Amino acid sequence: MPSRRIIPCLDVKDGRIVKGVRFRDHRDAGDIIDQALRYRNEGADELVFYDIGASPEGRSLDLEWVGRIARIIDIPFTVAGGIRNRDSAAACLDAGADKISINSPALERPELIGEIARDFGSQCVVIGIDSMAVEGGHAVKQYTGSPDAARDSGRTTLDWAREAAARGAGEIVLNCMLRDGVRQGYDINHVREVAEAVDIPVIASGGAGALEHFRDVFLLSSASGALAASVFHDRLIAIPDLKEFLAKCGIEMRL
Repeated sequence: MPSRRIIPCLDVKDGRIVKGVRFRDHRDAGDIIDQALRYRNEGADELVFYDIGASPEGRSLDLEWVGRIARIIDIPFTVAGGIRNRDSAAACLDAGADKISINSPALERPELIGEIARDFGSQCVVIGIDSMAVEGGHAVKQYTGSPDAARDSGRTTLDWAREAAARGAGEIVLNCMLRDGVRQGYDINHVREVAEAVDIPVIASGGAGALEHFRDVFLLSSASGALAASVFHDRLIAIPDLKEFLAKCGIEMRL
């Protein structure tokens, strides 16, 4: 397996980085450019930026900050938020993003996945899945960037992951909603079952709170990467220390 990736997640609202708990009660977490530079300098493998209000508000993300980030960092970064068609995806990539992530717009019109993959390559297309544990399995939620707009999509997580991969997605970020921001560890069983259901990389998201949580999700599932926010924003875990710890556990990392 290729080196595992450590990916800070930066939720963007009104041009600032914010962080919530279980997708609610967001607090300010700093300037978008300052945070991007900080994580680049600390050795993050990639960055993900979510404009959390774009889809619920029916708008596209702000390309101005995408361009600003592209000019100052030299590691791959993904952007998400309100990318509803091929042209809006093209605009994000032209502004300097390496990948685009789609969630609710793809649930509304799954053909969007194939359209973007056809024109720009599957490697550019990330599917974000906001997965909620329910009786009998996991359900996909949409419009989770706004608590008032969030609702059930009518799809199960495994079925949607398989369909997204079949339509041309190059990667899945699995957001385990009940673990988001609570620092109790990744939902390893769920990450494992989704990763085993598809033949594209799966990034674990939701629950990181200690070095051991990253170790466990890598050793006990085939997750390609681990995404986290609050433990990095609040400086509870330093990325260099995390990578050194994981390497000592026998996990291949880019040091």
